[in-house]
Amino acid sequence: MWIWGIGVAVYFVAVTYRTSLGVAGIDAADRFGINASALSSFSILQLLVYAGMQIPVGLLVDRWGTKRILLLGVVLFTAGQFGFAFSDSYAMALASRALLGCGDAMTFIAVLRLGARWFPARRGPVIAQIAALMGMAGNLVTTLVLARVLDVFGWTPTFAGSAAGGIAILLLVIFFLKDHPEGHEMPPHSHNTEGGGPNSGYIRRQITEAWREPGTRVGMWVHFTCQFPGMVFLLLWGMPYLVEAQGLGRDTAGELLTLVVVSNMTCGLVYGQVIARHHTARTPLVLGTVVATALAWASVLAWPGHSPMWLLVVLCVVLGACGPGSMIGFDFSRPANPPERQGTASGIVNMGGFTASMTTLLAVGVLLDMTGDNFRIAFASVFVLQALGLTQIARLRGRAVRRERERIVASRVEAVHVPV
Repeated sequence: MWIWGIGVAVYFVAVTYRTSLGVAGIDAADRFGINASALSSFSILQLLVYAGMQIPVGLLVDRWGTKRILLLGVVLFTAGQFGFAFSDSYAMALASRALLGCGDAMTFIAVLRLGARWFPARRGPVIAQIAALMGMAGNLVTTLVLARVLDVFGWTPTFAGSAAGGIAILLLVIFFLKDHPEGHEMPPHSHNTEGGGPNSGYIRRQITEAWREPGTRVGMWVHFTCQFPGMVFLLLWGMPYLVEAQGLGRDTAGELLTLVVVSNMTCGLVYGQVIARHHTARTPLVLGTVVATALAWASVLAWPGHSPMWLLVVLCVVLGACGPGSMIGFDFSRPANPPERQGTASGIVNMGGFTASMTTLLAVGVLLDMTGDNFRIAFASVFVLQALGLTQIARLRGRAVRRERERIVASRVEAVHVPV
């Protein structure tokens, strides 16, 4: 349990660094003298690197194990946070966020794989949600601590001080983390040399077989559809929206961002327990999360003038469910793929939400510049991506469920015929 806890601690630190810009967006715009589109480029580049790394990282986790990947991830995201602390130009800051995104990309898939190796499969939904919950605790540190430290000490001391946590967690990974319990080593992978390289056959086979499973694809679209509204709000645009469009003070806006994180952690515990006990609840939870998010945003955007505080509270509580809803995507891909392909499949799923988040971050920034900071029009882009995701989920879900039932029946038949 404590070894898995080290992996979760890595993810905790990575999320703290990832979301640190969410409370520093206004400061970053002033520091680097940039507009909304340029400000969104920080998070877009970070997520572009993150999303692009998901399948390669999944392959590496399947091939090399978790410890090596987490070590590399910690080194990269710590270097990125230090670089961001001392950036005095827009270009240097962009490069630092890209480096941070590369290291961040190596954490969550590795933690999911670590949980699968240290806990029984039946506890998979709960373990995954707890890992995500602990990551959101990193976001809580950002909204409660980092925002206040930034106000008191300024840019460089705040970001450099937070980067010191990466050094501490690096030592824990080096000396204490193990890939798996003793006696539970994975069988070695065959080295397929077809296609012109020692690993080309393995890579192609892993990706192709994972993608062929409808459960992997529906998991990706679940992640795509659920995650991005909450991610975009916390990662960058929540603070500017609450301060500039809703007229709130920064302290009040920070409290609402904290509410999103607390709601996320609470919903994560509830969703994990429900799915662990009632597997058929996956789709209703996903649809309920998406519909509630759409209704909450529609109500806030349609309200004339500043929205009342109770409505903003409802919006933030609903946005907190987006992260746990996206985690259900892994509960579709996990039973669809064997253990030796879990990292690759998880990478495909995880790519979905971050691709949607990156797209929405860009859309909001561009629309704000085009419309003179009209947040109503900018945030309406949320509905477009939700509609796309729901269409794909509806198209693939039936095939995924049928395939999952076939695998269950086949495993039971095989168990019956195993000689004793």
